[in-house]
Amino acid sequence: MEAEAAAAAARDRARQAAAAEAALTDAEKTDAGDGEQQKLRDKATKAQEKAEAAKELASEKAKEAGLEPQGLEPQTADAMPHRGLAHRADGSPTAKTQRNFTDPDSHIMKSDGNVLQGYNCQAAVDGDQQVIVAMGVSNQPPDVEHLVPMLERTIANTSQVPQTFIADAGYWSEDNAKACEERGVDPHIATGRLPHGKPPPPINGPIPRDLDAKGRMARKLRKKEGKEIYARRKTIVEPVFGQAKEGRGLRRFLLRGLEKVNGEWLLWGATHNLNKLWRYLKKQRLEVFAMG
Repeated sequence: MEAEAAAAAARDRARQAAAAEAALTDAEKTDAGDGEQQKLRDKATKAQEKAEAAKELASEKAKEAGLEPQGLEPQTADAMPHRGLAHRADGSPTAKTQRNFTDPDSHIMKSDGNVLQGYNCQAAVDGDQQVIVAMGVSNQPPDVEHLVPMLERTIANTSQVPQTFIADAGYWSEDNAKACEERGVDPHIATGRLPHGKPPPPINGPIPRDLDAKGRMARKLRKKEGKEIYARRKTIVEPVFGQAKEGRGLRRFLLRGLEKVNGEWLLWGATHNLNKLWRYLKKQRLEVFAMG
């Protein structure tokens, strides 16, 4: 457990160092003042030093536990997020740190109002034939962390950039919307319910200058075109999970461990796509017979 907590601390420090370096780069590009740049440069240097120290500690803890240090290098954009055990600043586990003995990789998650020990399974589906174009499994409950990895996997698997990317409110963040736009993708991400008593943003007329990214997305989805596009989610990705759960009986995985569960999830996806292909070819043959 100490090794896992130290590894989680190292990943946190690495993310903080990357964020500090990105902030410095942005300041240099925008010709920020010398004082501000120096402040950000000092912050980036300190963050990098802390990241290196945390990485060394994680390696030591892993070796003490007889394990190979894993997950300490910066992750690629398509890598699924990984759970980190609760830890102190020095990388040691807290008194409330927990781990499941049956499947240490799994995590406590909420599903339909219930609490279960499991994994977060993701799938990106095309809008024409309900074919799964990208899949992944993580032990992180929040969906918001999975949008960019799934978008990157979709682009890599299909060798093309999707025109539109639709996701529910669990995936909303300003960073996710920006990531889609930077890749040339038109995002349609639900933003959740408005606070009680707050009026929805107007859909007609010029966009208010003080409207933030969340408000602009909410305005976009309230327009006729945005409503029609987002409504397609009910006929694209939701049926795929319904077919797997209700039609084929996927209620729990038979294997244990993140790597094995990921393989089992990929197998379910492959057979789903084979079924879609078989039905499509069958329909094509019937049409040919009818014409002949």
